[in-house]
Amino acid sequence: MRVGVLKEIKVAENRVSMTPAGVEVLAERGHEVWVETRAGAGSGFPDAEYESAGGRIVGSPQEIYAECEMVMHVKEPLPSEYGLLREGQILFTYLHLAASEELTRALMASRCVAIAYETVRAADGGLPLLTPMSEVAGRMSVQQGAKYLEMAEGGGGVLLGGVPGVDPGKVVVIGGGVVGANAARMACGLGARVFLMDTNLERLRRLSEVMPANCFTLMASPEAIRRHVVDADVVVGAVLLVGAKAPRLITRSMLKTMKKGAVLVDVAIDQGGCFETSRPTTHEDPVYIVDGVVHYCVANMPGAVAKTSTQALTNATLPYAAEIADKGWRRAFAESPEILGGANVVLGRITCRGVAEAFGLPFSPVSELV
Repeated sequence: MRVGVLKEIKVAENRVSMTPAGVEVLAERGHEVWVETRAGAGSGFPDAEYESAGGRIVGSPQEIYAECEMVMHVKEPLPSEYGLLREGQILFTYLHLAASEELTRALMASRCVAIAYETVRAADGGLPLLTPMSEVAGRMSVQQGAKYLEMAEGGGGVLLGGVPGVDPGKVVVIGGGVVGANAARMACGLGARVFLMDTNLERLRRLSEVMPANCFTLMASPEAIRRHVVDADVVVGAVLLVGAKAPRLITRSMLKTMKKGAVLVDVAIDQGGCFETSRPTTHEDPVYIVDGVVHYCVANMPGAVAKTSTQALTNATLPYAAEIADKGWRRAFAESPEILGGANVVLGRITCRGVAEAFGLPFSPVSELV
């Protein structure tokens, strides 16, 4: 199969969907890999390394879309790319379609085969292609929260870890999955008082066994969230409904009860955000303030640490990309339940129930199309 590695065009997105080491693996399996020029520059991988690994450097995304059977991105296609997708072409990337009806309809119109990293599901229920970026985003969320607590950044002037004789800051993490657990660990490491909430009691039990003593696990409920955000310095929104739109957990009225200069970090912004006042921001303009509360809602947080993120992403995605390239999408869907779970839009039909429900559009089981 001819596989295309595209240069990211989202604002300040420095990741790339495959390292030269990944290209070498695909080339050794007999596949052609076309890499858009400077695709890896932001992650520290020059074109020459891709060529040495067996890749072919091409000058434009148009060439890749026109000639490659599978195209790989890190982030979703932008409007300038919608018309380049072809019927039957495999698109393998993060999509987060429940947050964008425009993109969903564009993929339907193209009749491509859109496979989303974030809904590939392992046999144990895990999300192997979402996990590495969730680990990065969870850790970054606390770094950013601590940064924007500084008064020069609009925050309340609180040092999360405190100092001897002064109370540490309070961090509330809503969601005890991969993002939430990593956020809580980072906040604990800084010395903050951390309140980690989830609706799954068994998950809370497991977390309570492994988290430091300054992390307190709580059953999430509207009442508990209202009570704890009042004096929180940082709130991390880390909820995930796989393939679906994130629930809104902090309302505008709750915002008015919070401390001025507190920071909300919405890691769920890719899925529409879990705070009522959230809207996507970029690394170039990352924050805004509503009712005195700083909002950090960057939709591609791991792009700021691309050298780490790209390697972690390729480690996870390469085995699946190789299987799809080896077998083609129909056979890969038929033989791999994990890859089948990644099918979001196939030949004009929505094959992810959460996406269909988000927009009131018809759902088609992918088994009908294989």
